[in-house]
Amino acid sequence: MAETEATLLRQFPLFLPQNRSKTVYEGFISAQGRDFHLRLLLPKDLQLRNARLLCSWQLKTALNGYHHIVQQRMQQSPDLVSFMMELKMVLEAALKNKKEPYVLPSPPKFYSSLIGEIRTLGWDKLVFVDPCFSTIKLKADVSGREHLITVKLKAKYPAESPDCVVDFPVPFSVSWTPQVNSSSLISIYTQFLAALESLKTFWDVMDEIDEKTWVLEPEKPTRSATARRIVLGNNVSINIEVDPRHPTMLPECCFLGADHVVKPLGIRLSRNIHLWDPENSLLQNLKDVLEIDFPARAILEKSDFSMDCGICYAYQLDGAIPDQVCDNSQCGQSFHYICLYEWLRGLLTSRQSFNIIFGECPYCSKPITLKMSGRKA
Repeated sequence: MAETEATLLRQFPLFLPQNRSKTVYEGFISAQGRDFHLRLLLPKDLQLRNARLLCSWQLKTALNGYHHIVQQRMQQSPDLVSFMMELKMVLEAALKNKKEPYVLPSPPKFYSSLIGEIRTLGWDKLVFVDPCFSTIKLKADVSGREHLITVKLKAKYPAESPDCVVDFPVPFSVSWTPQVNSSSLISIYTQFLAALESLKTFWDVMDEIDEKTWVLEPEKPTRSATARRIVLGNNVSINIEVDPRHPTMLPECCFLGADHVVKPLGIRLSRNIHLWDPENSLLQNLKDVLEIDFPARAILEKSDFSMDCGICYAYQLDGAIPDQVCDNSQCGQSFHYICLYEWLRGLLTSRQSFNIIFGECPYCSKPITLKMSGRKA
């Protein structure tokens, strides 16, 4: 009971009990930046189905055409908090429709049905709903990870399938049967949970990589991101592309760094590919086939991995990162492709043969090459 009262106070701070028995509540409910006065009279058993709701004339006017929905919600709501939240949602919808007279409002049954579905799902799963009930955001927690689904309802919902937006690495399509009386929102949420469960292993794999390695890119990966660029050592990294449907299988791998460092890694990958065991985690398999331990960011100094371009002294340049590296083992400086291209073009001693530019490293002056195939300067 105390928890319910605390929730009511937090959600509706202007709506307070007027007596010790808490059979009379009075105050204001806010919607669309406006406050509306109301008074609620409860019987001694505090049951809402026998309560009386007294509205100010402003609130009565705002709820014109929706009074039977309010009465229905009062009859079916399990407690005062639930009723007040449902009343607020109905009021928001009513005010929104009155603000846009040229938009044909959905029939009251539309809002009543949606509110009932949300209540069945649980208010704790609702993140957002716009005043006209066209966009609803729901959340789910799977393995300690919070996921969101945005449901965009169309004018003919539930006869017409809504658009669903999720942060998934694979397409998410809803199986839809256009039946007016079906619990469509509940069906969408159930399919959302099933899809989350099917991708659990993929996110476990990516989370382990993010937690136990130094990931250069992306800096703040989304749940749909399937690629990671991971530090392997001094100025050498690996870019992996994980298949979300087969997350423990060998991913696409691309080594970035000086040739004298990258080539041995490629040889080990080819030589040890038979050691790959889908029963092990992807990170453990990479360690086994590459015969290395991935350095964690916490144990590396920034100087151990030069992330900035040796020409423009920036890490990102128009979204690009330094991916060209001097092959001199005593140098190993990295550069943006465009920076190195412009540098070599400006050198009188540089020469070009087919799609390769030959020149000198801006740092150590040793020979350096730049392949131009498939790249835009």
